[in-house]
Amino acid sequence: MTLIPIFQQELENESATSRKMLERVPSHKLDWQPHPKSMTLGRLATHVAEIPAWIEMALYTDELDFEKNAYVPRTPQNTDEILDYFQEALLRGRAALETNDGSLLEKEWLLRTGDQVLYRTTKAGMVRMALNQITHHRAQLGVYLRLLDIPIPGSYGPSADEH
Repeated sequence: MTLIPIFQQELENESATSRKMLERVPSHKLDWQPHPKSMTLGRLATHVAEIPAWIEMALYTDELDFEKNAYVPRTPQNTDEILDYFQEALLRGRAALETNDGSLLEKEWLLRTGDQVLYRTTKAGMVRMALNQITHHRAQLGVYLRLLDIPIPGSYGPSADEH
């Protein structure tokens, strides 16, 4: 059995939860951050929104070299723009999985900065890492919302706000 259907189901499950979380991000608080070393709320929400597109990158490239591809994050101005970006990234991630038969999953994939290899895995490992990153950064977003006293939705069951 190929991992593609498993990845597709996980992407759908995690994306439904991510959408509920992103919908609660208040546009008037995008510049808020809990600590000077933390991302702003807007930057973190945008990062959660962009991650599903990493699946496309994992399956259809062999590496990401930061020396050749400087990361320039989008800067949405409001929650609707973040949700639109999320939908765009989700469509790209879904399409990459739908058009892949699984034959590339064991091929090597690298994250690097020039000659320095930061992360070496398979394409399947990179898809898995992207799915894990969705969960990880969405949990951070939940903490931000909690600190702003915004009720958070449940992820794998009800939240304290949904009892």
